[in-house]
Amino acid sequence: MSIHTRALVTAKWLSEAMKTRAGAKVRLLDASWYLPKLKRNSASDFKKRHIPGAAYFDLDRCSDRTSPLDHMLPPAGTFAEYVSRLGVSNDAHVVVYDASEQGSFSAPRVWWMFRVFGHGAVSVLDGGMKHWEQEGYPVTEKRVKPEPTDYRATPNQTWVKTYQDILENIETKEFQVVDARPAGRFRGKDPEPRDNTESGHIPGSINIPFTSLLGPSGLFLPMEQLKALFQQAGVDLQRPFCVTCGSAVTACHVALAAHVCGQPNVSIYDGGWSEFYTRAPPEDVISEGRGKHL
Repeated sequence: MSIHTRALVTAKWLSEAMKTRAGAKVRLLDASWYLPKLKRNSASDFKKRHIPGAAYFDLDRCSDRTSPLDHMLPPAGTFAEYVSRLGVSNDAHVVVYDASEQGSFSAPRVWWMFRVFGHGAVSVLDGGMKHWEQEGYPVTEKRVKPEPTDYRATPNQTWVKTYQDILENIETKEFQVVDARPAGRFRGKDPEPRDNTESGHIPGSINIPFTSLLGPSGLFLPMEQLKALFQQAGVDLQRPFCVTCGSAVTACHVALAAHVCGQPNVSIYDGGWSEFYTRAPPEDVISEGRGKHL
């Protein structure tokens, strides 16, 4: 398998690639993003410490700024203009990571975004900056000014599901729906991190918490273990499925895990639970807690 088609690359691979001629084609992006309630500023964190050679990818800035929902997928032109300024060319091998304590949190979202816009040569640094540092590799505060490019984006809308798609699927069951939030939020027992949103889930959806895909070190589990997780949850990797979460960030962990298991065509519900809860009728909010009332 070509390095360009690996969904995950190791810290060792990245370190060696950045030192060799192959590194000229590697574009490293720090895609750290945190839930607002954590009160952690990823942009200022990046200025203090990041993997050498990385540019900062702002998930909120590279989004549909006209939408009331958080970091919705931007139009193709907006994405192309943004990544051009980061020095990403169409022939680059993009490697994305984040600085989450879990090993990865937001990086798979940016991996998925690149794929949606037609960029196949994109990987996530397995274990993120956490594992990078555990392996003894350096971090820096020095920033590299990227050389702008003329990036062209070619969107694949079949990988993006809308509220209407999800609503219709409750009846038609054309595709499986997987929810990547923690079990307590899925069941309606634990609170959502966003105000004015109660927890619960879409009718017929299956829960695979994104953290269950990661080992204690923050690395993704081996492929056979990932396959077993899907099977135990009742997800058929041979059938179409869509992943959701709160706002379509950690949902992309499940899409990445499916890609590792040989299913690259998983779609994401971009509005996530934050949109579904707001728009859905009360009977479509399945919850062991408060649910939704008129």
